Amino acid sequence: MKIGIIGTGAIGSTLAKKLSAAGNEVKVTNTRDMATLKEIAAGLGAEAATIKDVVKDVEVIIFSIPFKGYKDLPKNILQDVSQEVIIMDTSNYYPFRDGELAGLEGKTESEYISEILGRPIIKVFNNILEYTLKNKGKAAGEEGRIAVSIAGDNEIHKKVAAELVDQTGFDTVDAGILAESWRQEPGTPAYCTELNAAELKQALAAAEKGKAPAIRDFIINKFQNFSPFPSHEEMVDTNRSAAAGNLK
Repeated sequence: MKIGIIGTGAIGSTLAKKLSAAGNEVKVTNTRDMATLKEIAAGLGAEAATIKDVVKDVEVIIFSIPFKGYKDLPKNILQDVSQEVIIMDTSNYYPFRDGELAGLEGKTESEYISEILGRPIIKVFNNILEYTLKNKGKAAGEEGRIAVSIAGDNEIHKKVAAELVDQTGFDTVDAGILAESWRQEPGTPAYCTELNAAELKQALAAAEKGKAPAIRDFIINKFQNFSPFPSHEEMVDTNRSAAAGNLK
């Protein structure tokens, strides 16, 4: 499959490396100069591309940039991209980092991004930590395989997203339409809690609308007060505990 990835941060770079290793043709872009981008791309087994070229001649486009970065993308970046191309988003909104954004209130994060891009999107790979994605993938059917949830309105596009998730070493759970994607946003029981498929289904169902932002902010504040910064295990434990209502 031909895949373009916009962003080579923690998640984007790991996806590029894993999906390239799985036999896909991957090209990447970021905001660095082309010489630096080529070095990064080579280390990921991918091709370096400009922001204009990364969306050309691909079947899947994965946006993996900070949430606030969407407003700085070139206008009509997808205007010449076929409607058949699958658009995926891995981002999460954090007010302390992204600031207050006009137009977000009353929408899920993914609905907001879909409006900015002017295209339907699939929400995926947003509720998995970098360490988890890099190191905890397992073969299909292996015991203890962690699951990732997928939200979107196009069932065919979600099926392709699930195939890519499988290639990275994880199971998938269908989280429903994009309007329900709040169930996998930061602060929910499904967010970065390393659950198997059955557990993740329960976590998505258990999410209570409107509660996640306060839990998200509590978790960030707790992480910032760790000294040193929390380990991966501490991050997962904190996410699980806070999502369960233990805000102490």
